[in-house]
Amino acid sequence: MRLVSFFKTHPDREYAFEKCAGEILKLMDKNIEDIELTRFWRDGGRDGVGKYRIGTGATDVIVDFALEAKCKTPAANNSSGVRETTRLISRMRYRQFGVFITTSCVHEQAYNEILEDGHPVLIIAGADICEILMKAGYNSKELIDAWLERNFGGNG
Repeated sequence: MRLVSFFKTHPDREYAFEKCAGEILKLMDKNIEDIELTRFWRDGGRDGVGKYRIGTGATDVIVDFALEAKCKTPAANNSSGVRETTRLISRMRYRQFGVFITTSCVHEQAYNEILEDGHPVLIIAGADICEILMKAGYNSKELIDAWLERNFGGNG
């Protein structure tokens, strides 16, 4: 996946992917209003917090969400596991939902625990990221490279 190689060579390494994850969410859903990233050296288990708008006009409701982003080489043996997903869940505040975004995949055990325990966590994996980028018009290596460089720079 082009995103992984870009951020592995970025001066801020995989931490720069956190900003990218926020932009991917905004491409996915226009109701994502705002994402505030935490600084990686002061990271309290969340890579960011955001606001999601439900409804329109005077009757809309803003719901907070917690974001966790992992930039990993896509492979079945390089999945995000229970430790990573539990980290997000344990940091979610009352009435928040969580978004876990990874360039790889989520281990089956971690995914099943989220479902079985009824945690309000949206999982966005590598295949989902590809689909989001394609639907937004970034459907070639050249277009993705230009989007990455324009938004995240850093000679990735």
